[in-house]
Amino acid sequence: MKKLILIKTFLLFSFFILYFNNTIAQTSKASMKHIKQEAKDHFPKPKNGDTYVIAHRGAHIGIPENTLAAYKKAIELGCDFVEIDLRKTKDGRFVSVHNSTLDAYTEGKVTGKVGDYTLGELKKMNIGKRVGAEWENERIPTFEEILLLCKGKIGIYLDLKEPDVKAQIRLIKRFGMERDIVWYIPASHMDVIKEVKKNCDECFVMPDPGPKENIAKVFKEVRPRVIATDMGELNEEYMKIAKKYSIKVFVDEDKGTEEEWKKILSWGTDGIQTDNPEHLINYLKNRK
Repeated sequence: MKKLILIKTFLLFSFFILYFNNTIAQTSKASMKHIKQEAKDHFPKPKNGDTYVIAHRGAHIGIPENTLAAYKKAIELGCDFVEIDLRKTKDGRFVSVHNSTLDAYTEGKVTGKVGDYTLGELKKMNIGKRVGAEWENERIPTFEEILLLCKGKIGIYLDLKEPDVKAQIRLIKRFGMERDIVWYIPASHMDVIKEVKKNCDECFVMPDPGPKENIAKVFKEVRPRVIATDMGELNEEYMKIAKKYSIKVFVDEDKGTEEEWKKILSWGTDGIQTDNPEHLINYLKNRK
């Protein structure tokens, strides 16, 4: 009789152990699924109605472009993103410079590519005085300086001029800004897009598919939350296809006029990259 009781007790205990372990496993799987879903669904809401305002090279009217001053101004205006152009120095640091060469930014006889100079050498170059004496102390900013400035204040539209994906992602993760950055990469560089996704699943890749006929293919390849385009490709049909796949669209303005913005918005475009973010924000606030 005692043996029977012991056997029943053992079986009952074993059942509870199995049930408990199974419950924990299911809860863990459900939690992970929830976390992944949260990461997938997260995308910042626009600050100015329904339209994202992207400050091209920062808010740079009367301010040196691609500088911390231009990015600070974009934050003050209430932009959603600042566009930065990431290049690599001779000693492997990342800086924001639009052109591949320095000729247009500095005074004197400084020429050559960004990659011909170390960060220390670049930091000695005066890139502000050419715009105005008040910008005498502006220097080429590092990626780290930009991340520190923007964290918690504004998103970053990362134009990946010179990819070094693993190193760039390490910096982004150090600042905990995986979800604050959209990576602009032409869809022709699908290997780079997939490398970003492989190393940072929660990061937002933003391919430029080119013609509207490529949208479906790009969606099938990497399922982006947002894509980029320009006024040479954007039209009503382009937006219909993008919306079919629930993809947001950021467009580069061409003329930057209110008439052009009106057309862009009438098609249901989600964001505009502009050289005059202050004017665009005022337009969005006052449009009927």
